[in-house]
Amino acid sequence: MVDDLIGADVYMIRPTMEDLPDWPLPAGYRFRTYRDGDLDVWLALHHDAEPFLSIGPEHFARSFGGRLSALYDRMFFVQTLEGEDVGSITAWWEDDWQGRGAWGRIHWVIVARAHQRRGLAKPMTAHALRRIARDHSRAMLGTNTLRLWAIKTYLDCGFIPDPMQRNDVKVVQGWRSVQNHLRHPAIEQWLQGETTFGR
Repeated sequence: MVDDLIGADVYMIRPTMEDLPDWPLPAGYRFRTYRDGDLDVWLALHHDAEPFLSIGPEHFARSFGGRLSALYDRMFFVQTLEGEDVGSITAWWEDDWQGRGAWGRIHWVIVARAHQRRGLAKPMTAHALRRIARDHSRAMLGTNTLRLWAIKTYLDCGFIPDPMQRNDVKVVQGWRSVQNHLRHPAIEQWLQGETTFGR
């Protein structure tokens, strides 16, 4: 975490599913899909990467409980070639997000600490976006402005700050603090009120 960042819970959107990135995993890694019993794997990854957050089975149930059968096709794990699970991402969806209709959702992105900064996040996000694109024409995600490098990944994958949050003072402060580090044109356009997608 960068000391001068201002934390705010934010949404980011990808208004279309055109021009999706296609980034392969680095050598030594592969994808697999969800299988029975992976709740324990999912929890272990979160406990490793987020040791100060309490992520429990109730979070899994709240996010996926009514649609567990969809996980076999939508939750992905990254493994080493030796079979160690080191990351997870879910290509989820919201039937009516904030009264704005159906959206695909990048959900619960996690990489084990020992495998962070190895180029996994972008291929993971690209992989999930391609699954989302099979059923949805747009995508969203929730994050926090303290997660600077996650936000950089999402920007590189075509996400922009949600225009509907522009009137939230805390959100604006958070994005300004991110922009002080990233100097990204999509954030600058948002701060200047130039983006209108996603309404």
